[in-house]
Amino acid sequence: MFDEKVLDCFLDNQLQLYPEEVVSNREEAEEFLEDAMAVVLDSEEEVEAYFEEVGIDCDGNILDAEEVFDIGDGRYLVLEV
Repeated sequence: MFDEKVLDCFLDNQLQLYPEEVVSNREEAEEFLEDAMAVVLDSEEEVEAYFEEVGIDCDGNILDAEEVFDIGDGRYLVLEV
């Protein structure tokens, strides 16, 4: 479900959301993201629409939210917390 870029992004940046590492490899990352009902969105506009849809209020730049991970290719990984 999640490609290697998404999994690597989460592995490399998980400490932006969690106080300690929660996964140590791609397999664990995939299982964790599936359990967390994480989504991959294709643009900043989709991230904004997603936040509105689920009723999350975010002050400031939505892309600075801890649960938003910039994959680096224009897509964003968003975790529900």
